Amino acid sequence: MTELTEKHKMDIVDCLYDITTAIHATMDLQKSLYKVLDLLSDHLGMKRGSITLLNPDTAEIHIEVAHGISVSEKTRGRYKLGEGVTGQVIKTGRAMVVPKIDEEPLFLDRTGARRKIDKSKISFVCVPIKEGRRVIGSLSADCSLENRTSLDEEVRLLTIISSLIAQKTALLEKVAREKDRLKQENLRLRRELNRKYSFSNIVGNSRKMQEVFYLVSQVCESNATVLLLGESGTGKELVANAIHYNSPRARGPFVKVNCAALPENLVEAELFGHEKGAFTGADREKAGKFELANHGTIFLDEIGSLALESQAKLLRTLQEREIERVGGTRTLRVNIRLIAATNRDLSQAVENGNFREDLFYRLNVYPIYLPPLREREADILLLADYFLEKYASEYQKEIRRISTPAIDAITQYHWPGNVRELENCMERAVLVCKDKVIHSYHLPPTLQTAKETGTEQSRSLTDAVEGFERELLIDALKSSRGNMRQAAKALKTTERIFGYKVKKYAINPKRYR
Repeated sequence: MTELTEKHKMDIVDCLYDITTAIHATMDLQKSLYKVLDLLSDHLGMKRGSITLLNPDTAEIHIEVAHGISVSEKTRGRYKLGEGVTGQVIKTGRAMVVPKIDEEPLFLDRTGARRKIDKSKISFVCVPIKEGRRVIGSLSADCSLENRTSLDEEVRLLTIISSLIAQKTALLEKVAREKDRLKQENLRLRRELNRKYSFSNIVGNSRKMQEVFYLVSQVCESNATVLLLGESGTGKELVANAIHYNSPRARGPFVKVNCAALPENLVEAELFGHEKGAFTGADREKAGKFELANHGTIFLDEIGSLALESQAKLLRTLQEREIERVGGTRTLRVNIRLIAATNRDLSQAVENGNFREDLFYRLNVYPIYLPPLREREADILLLADYFLEKYASEYQKEIRRISTPAIDAITQYHWPGNVRELENCMERAVLVCKDKVIHSYHLPPTLQTAKETGTEQSRSLTDAVEGFERELLIDALKSSRGNMRQAAKALKTTERIFGYKVKKYAINPKRYR
């Protein structure tokens, strides 16, 4: 063999440059591999090039892409690990050179692509494609013996190219794994959202809450505007979540806006967006909340706090489903569903001139009134148990129940802060509780004070101590299922003293069996 000519050296350099460019030009692996084989043929005259891949599960090798080999011939090109030249290269991870394919018994020519060619004038080079130490396939090509320089040079060239292919394959595998992970995470989050915001997670068995459930189930499948009415803390945002995530728009965005928290001079910029330079500090264009909610749902909480000027622009958006950014001239179409909420009496605000009448009727398409907790007496204990279980799990505490005096305090309280206040109350109780029962002294001071619970009466120190003692006795009997001996042992006292106290407070242990 003669040394490389300057022209052949330049051909190799040009070929490597074009192959590197082709591999990194697209994320389509097959397309880039076909281009690699085309360039090897065009630049260096390497014919019938092929790239095989190993299936690690079946240990079978198949031709992934090929040049100068027909589809039927490519289909026949299947090998077992260690079979033929290709199988040996992938098994050992070492390149093989066949100077004359007609003299090499390992060369099987299973594709049959060389049947009509003089095999005495063809050499064959096959190199492994490695990802780290793992062999994932091979790169091979036929080289003509005529005007050939050095087969070692061909091996070095194909080894460089196989390294580029391995890097590309590893990158695409990583991208595919990440895409799959993100897809699975997306599905998991959607299932979690559907579970979290399903109707079953809106706790309530009272008649008024059953009416709310019915109204929500009727409207969620539509695109109708919903107006949620009720005091603060009644669960308006939770209902808005349930409507969106159980609607046809569940896969779209759900954008929440607290209108009361927006500065009056920035309301329009936040809702409708702004162009660069529209006002001082607008150093870039910004999409508004309505744009972000396109093809989804926008939730405007505390809508009653909007200024009249902003109400006029909101009205146009709801009527025309069009917006204009602050400082802009383009009209943008938006496909949104609106859910609004307020704790104010909007009809009274209309009479007082603080809220536009036309906007009120535009919002009041499907009103849903959420009752305050004091009107849902049947749900108070249900909610208390729900929050107890939630925070006991969150803080990893084994709290089993709420004591009778604590239940009395919870049910007699008027709950001005509604469900939100009850949730905060139960979270605090779980945090301060050191045993397995929530007692009345674990509740916030507002619930422990007789005046606040509406049960104000004169109680002496003796009465208070006896009340506390009676509570402990009952809790011990509940825990022991009415067993006096176990209850006394739990309170670290004698059965005789325990029996005396039970008789004193007229407690019937049989009730707790």
